[in-house]
Formats: sequence, structure tokens, C-alpha cells
Amino acid sequence: MIRPGVTAAGDRVRLPVGEQLLAPLVDALAIAYTNDPEIVGRLLAGHAARVLRLDHAECSLDMPDHVRSMCAAEVDGTREALLAELPDEVQRDPLLTPGDTVALATHLNRLAGFISTTAQKRNART
Repeated sequence: MIRPGVTAAGDRVRLPVGEQLLAPLVDALAIAYTNDPEIVGRLLAGHAARVLRLDHAECSLDMPDHVRSMCAAEVDGTREALLAELPDEVQRDPLLTPGDTVALATHLNRLAGFISTTAQKRNART
């Protein structure tokens, strides 16, 4: 389950999804590369080239919209090819039971209330 917390500054809620979502993805990618470096390396290089092309297309003022759309579709395709090399469990969005969903929402509401109250107290002192 995602365990939100308040930032050190006390003005925002932090959702630590990186450790739950990104770490297993990077681990699985490393294992896939170790198992077949030639194929995964080519997929990564191809994806990187398309990401850079999309970045250029999005930043160019004179780039036609249809070219941007084609570049975005190419990036989606290479990303899907890379994800196909990874285990299913690292590709899925986190699923919460109804109880976990209520618990997360309650926790987020409490943290938001804490931040709001703390901000009001700070503003009252100044």
C-alpha cells in the first residue's frame, strides 16, 4: 500500500510511489538486459532515439502537428516493446482493495488537514 507522508517543509504531501513502482521496473529491466543484452540494448537505443526525436518535435515551433503525433506514436510503440520484455507484475498499476482505498483517502485527508492547519498558524504569526 502507498504510505503518504508530509514533506520536511510541511507544506505538501509526498506519495512515495517511486520505491513501489520504479524500483521493481528498473530491477526487471536490468535482469532483462542481463538475460538478452543484444535485444534489450537495441530496444533501449531505439526507444532513446525516438524519445529524442519526439522531444525535438515538441520543442520546434515550426513542426507540424501530424509529425508530433507520429513521433509520439513511435515512442509509445518502442515503450510497449520494452515493457513486453519485462515481467507482468512490474507493468501493472497498483490495485487497491476498497478498504485500502478508504484507508489511503483517510490518511491523505488527515495529512491535508495537518498541512492546512499548520499553514494557517504560520500565517497568523506573520
